[in-house]
Amino acid sequence: MTSRRTALVVGGTGPTGPLVVNGLIERGYDVTILHTGRHETDLIGPEVRHIHTDPFDGEDTAEALGNESFDLVVAMYGRLRMLAPLLAGRCGHFVSIGGVGVYRGFGSPDELFPLGMPVPLPHDAPLVGDGEEFRKLRMIRVTEEAVFEHHPDAIHLRYPQLYGPRQPLPREWPLVRRVLDRRPHLVLADGGLTVKSQGWVGNAAHATLLACDAPAAALGGIYNVADTSALSVAQIAEVVADELGHSWELVSLPYELAPPARPLVGSWSTTHRVLDTGPTARDLGYRDVLAPIDAWRAAARWLAEHPLERGGAIEQRLGDPFDYDAEDRLVAAWSDVRREFEATLRDLDWASEPNYGSAYVGNRPNPGVTAKRESLNAAES
Repeated sequence: MTSRRTALVVGGTGPTGPLVVNGLIERGYDVTILHTGRHETDLIGPEVRHIHTDPFDGEDTAEALGNESFDLVVAMYGRLRMLAPLLAGRCGHFVSIGGVGVYRGFGSPDELFPLGMPVPLPHDAPLVGDGEEFRKLRMIRVTEEAVFEHHPDAIHLRYPQLYGPRQPLPREWPLVRRVLDRRPHLVLADGGLTVKSQGWVGNAAHATLLACDAPAAALGGIYNVADTSALSVAQIAEVVADELGHSWELVSLPYELAPPARPLVGSWSTTHRVLDTGPTARDLGYRDVLAPIDAWRAAARWLAEHPLERGGAIEQRLGDPFDYDAEDRLVAAWSDVRREFEATLRDLDWASEPNYGSAYVGNRPNPGVTAKRESLNAAES
C-alpha cells in the first residue's frame, strides 16, 4: 500500500491556516501543524497532529522536530530565517509566507520620485536596501534571501494586509463599528480614493494551496498574493454600509485635516500601494475564489456578528479613538469652511471657464459645471 504524503504546516491556526490545513487534507496529505498551542481552533479536525513549541526559537523547534522529514513544508508563522536552514534537506517542497513591505518605498513612499509607488507596482520593482529606515522591512528582504539560499526550488508568497474572519487586528473594524453605531457621516482623506492591494483570507489561502501543488513554472519564484482587483477606501466604505443596511455621507477632507481617516488609510500618505499579481495568475494559475465586493460584504457581516470589545485592547491597537463628538465638530467646521469657499468660487471671474477638454468637440461650456453653479446659486439665495 502506498503511504500518504506528509505535510508540516508551521503556524496553521491563524486566519488562513485552517483553510490551508484542510485544503491539504483534501489533497491527501497527513498534516502536522507546529505552533505554540496558544490559539487552538475547532476549524482543524482531530486527524491533524500537533507539535507544540515556539517557532521563533531555533533550539526548541529543532528539538521538537527531531529527525522528522516531510514531503511538504508550509512556513506560515515563526522566524522564517531560522526555519529555512533548519528544514533544509528535510522536505520535498518548501512554501513560505512573507510580506509585501519588501519593496522600496513601501514604508516611505514620500521618499520616492515621483512621489509614491507606480500603479501597479511591477513585480520586479526594486527592493528595500540596507539603508532602509525600518529594520523590519530590511529583514523581510534578508529573509527571502535565506529561503532561497537553503531551498532553491521553494515558492515564496508575499502576503498583503488581509481582511476577513479571525483577523488578529481587523482593520475594517473602524468602518463596521461606525455602521453599527449608525454614524451619519464618515470622514475620508482625499476623497477616500486611496487604493491598496489587500487579500481576502480565502483568496490568500487558495494562492497558498496552489503553491503547495508545486507547479513547475513557479518553482524558485516569489509571488505577490492579493485580490485580483482592489477597491478604494471610499468604495469599501460604501460596500460595508450597504451590506449592513446603512447609508452615510462620505465627507472628504485633505489628508492633513482628516485625523479620523488615519486608521483607514493605515499610513501617513494617501499614495497607492497596488501590487502586480500577473505572475501569480500566470505561474500558479491563481484566480479569486471570492470577488472583492463579495469578500468585503462577507468581512463586514462576520465582524458585525463577532464585534470587537468596545475600548478593548484590540480596538485600541487600531489607533481609532472613536471620538464621535470630535468628528462631529470637525465635520461642522469643514462645512462652514466649504460654504465660505464656495461663495468665493462663485465670485471668481475666469478669463475662460476651465473645462475638461476633448479631442472631438469644441471647448464649449460643460453642462455639469453649469448645473452645479446654478445649484449653488439657488442654495445661496
